[in-house]
Amino acid sequence: MAAPRRVLIVGGGAVGSSIAYFTAAHPQFRGEVVVVERDPTYRYASSALSASAIRQQFSTPVNIEISKFGLHFLRHLGDFLAVGDERPDVGLGEPGYLFLATPAGVPILERNHRVQREHGVDVALLTPEALAERFPWMNVQGIAAASLGLSGEGWFDGYALLQAFRRKAQALGVTYVAQAATGFARDGRRVTAVVLADGTSVPCDVAVDAAGPWAHHVAAMLDIDLPVRARRRSVFLFACRAALPRCPLVIDPSGVWFRADGPNFLTGASPRKGEPDPDDPPLEVEEHVFAGTIWPALAARVPAFEAVKVLKSWAGYYEYNTVDHNGIVGPHPSLDNVLFANGFSGHGLQQSPAVGRGLAEWIVEGGYRTLDLTPLAFTRLLEGRRLLELNVI
Repeated sequence: MAAPRRVLIVGGGAVGSSIAYFTAAHPQFRGEVVVVERDPTYRYASSALSASAIRQQFSTPVNIEISKFGLHFLRHLGDFLAVGDERPDVGLGEPGYLFLATPAGVPILERNHRVQREHGVDVALLTPEALAERFPWMNVQGIAAASLGLSGEGWFDGYALLQAFRRKAQALGVTYVAQAATGFARDGRRVTAVVLADGTSVPCDVAVDAAGPWAHHVAAMLDIDLPVRARRRSVFLFACRAALPRCPLVIDPSGVWFRADGPNFLTGASPRKGEPDPDDPPLEVEEHVFAGTIWPALAARVPAFEAVKVLKSWAGYYEYNTVDHNGIVGPHPSLDNVLFANGFSGHGLQQSPAVGRGLAEWIVEGGYRTLDLTPLAFTRLLEGRRLLELNVI
């Protein structure tokens, strides 16, 4: 890929804005970066509606390494994204992730543990007795083992991260255009411009699809079938009178998760096998999910949760990779100057720093330099090679 003069990114959420920042900040970049974002309020953006957590307990080495850089980036956010004297703070806390396993789930937990330890993750396997001693507020009945992140895992303010990326990118000269992309102008295997909703077009030397839950619509404009769909996930904020000391983000075998949020708690659940999980649904909270699925699991796992009160709820989209639940990052073999950054399946915020850095390297230097992201390449899907992520929440 020749040195670009203008890089155009469709999608200004955390991933798109990270790519914009890292590209503009690259010491060898001499061009212009334009971000096309149809909704500058980010009302429906996954970056604004996410539960905003980061973990290293993945089942694939590339995801572990991506999260290790993401953690470093968040810990030193002020150094990376300061604008003048303003140093952003996203309130990162590191209480850890806690994966609970039934006897049937122990082999997968142990396999993942070996991979994580090989990559330097600070994680411990706990027996039910050790789990009960560490978290006496938890009912460990039915649990055969647990995996606890001892450091390097927790949660943060995802919307603040998005805004910090955006402000820094703009300070570096990145232009944000508040319009929807409606098409592309092409010359053979190259995209020459992005067409906007008002009929105008923006020429480009490199185009990036970072459109989040709407990425497959953007890819379809290029005649590419991107296996990424918007999947709705509801999040509930609830109050409980009892305190849960040192509460991490807990993933129950039922698929229900919960974590502390100040004096209250956040919770949600992925659809269970066989339950409907439609593509591109409206962003309406599935209120029945709390009473019918989440609350019974919460009360069974934490006796104090038998008496709770829902304070707030909202719904956001996962940009769900329907093939293997992992990000799709990099070029497509049918196009010479288009890159993709999609399908992170709920992990986009935590993976945005490493993906942004990696694609900036690709754009400016023609390949990955600091972290090889080729395991996430589009070609794996075209060749039928799934990179299956087992720990999808």
